[in-house]
Amino acid sequence: MPGTYEFEDLILKLSTPFYIFLIGLEIFLTNRSERRSYTFKDSATNAVLMLINGGVDLLFRTAYVGILIWFYNFRIIEPIANQYIYWPALFLLEDLAFYTLHYVDHHSRLFWAVHVTHHSSEHFNLTTGFRSSVFQPLYRFIYFIPLVLLGFSPADIVIMYSVTQIYGIIVHTEYINKLGWLEYIFVTPSHHRVHHASNIEYLDKNMGMCLIIWDRIFGTFQEEIQNVPPQYGLTKPAGSDGLKETVFHEWKEIRQDFKQPVDLKTKFKYLLKAPGWSPDGSRQTSKELQKRISQE
Repeated sequence: MPGTYEFEDLILKLSTPFYIFLIGLEIFLTNRSERRSYTFKDSATNAVLMLINGGVDLLFRTAYVGILIWFYNFRIIEPIANQYIYWPALFLLEDLAFYTLHYVDHHSRLFWAVHVTHHSSEHFNLTTGFRSSVFQPLYRFIYFIPLVLLGFSPADIVIMYSVTQIYGIIVHTEYINKLGWLEYIFVTPSHHRVHHASNIEYLDKNMGMCLIIWDRIFGTFQEEIQNVPPQYGLTKPAGSDGLKETVFHEWKEIRQDFKQPVDLKTKFKYLLKAPGWSPDGSRQTSKELQKRISQE
């Protein structure tokens, strides 16, 4: 896909100075206020995780694009000829595919063990958007298989994902308040602050990349509450902010659960059910926690 690589290279060249400007501006505003949104170590960790994620994606790209091309040969319908319909339809359906991916990442511990890296920072700034779930490229393509079966080109899917990622990064900021009517359609910084918060009210909410409509439709929407400021990070901190611990700490917790004297079925439940699930109720999932506080 030489055309795709060239387009992605163009996106990188255009977006990099844009990111540098916005991050510089945010750091400047942070230093002039009482907020402490940045630390050098946290931002450096975010950058390293981004590079690792990019490396994994690059190494695996030939394989997952090849799989998508194979499925494209079995497409149910032919590509939409009208480009004014094709690209908006691709944007809409790919955003829905990402919502589905993101929902599963939060509600199945196996995938949460990968995605938790993105949520592990106790800071929320533009560099947090680069704090990648480093192994997500190994399975993300699965959610795009329905798109190729519907006649969307694998190359176009890759391009659209690269473009929408830009928007997904710039909503990681505390410096933009609510945006009026846009809050009903698009994911805004306010929505995404909720998503990164560890407050019980905010857990597993606002999963969309660009559009908030999916959260409103499927019941995962939560507005930022004025008297409940977001507390960023995890409900149970990783224990260390070292790179290895940041990436693998949830896998270690899963290993400890697997050592419990339980049957194989229960071990699979530890792996596949929502984070926080336990057979004896000694731990609670986000939905169980939210149900409890709603009854208090």
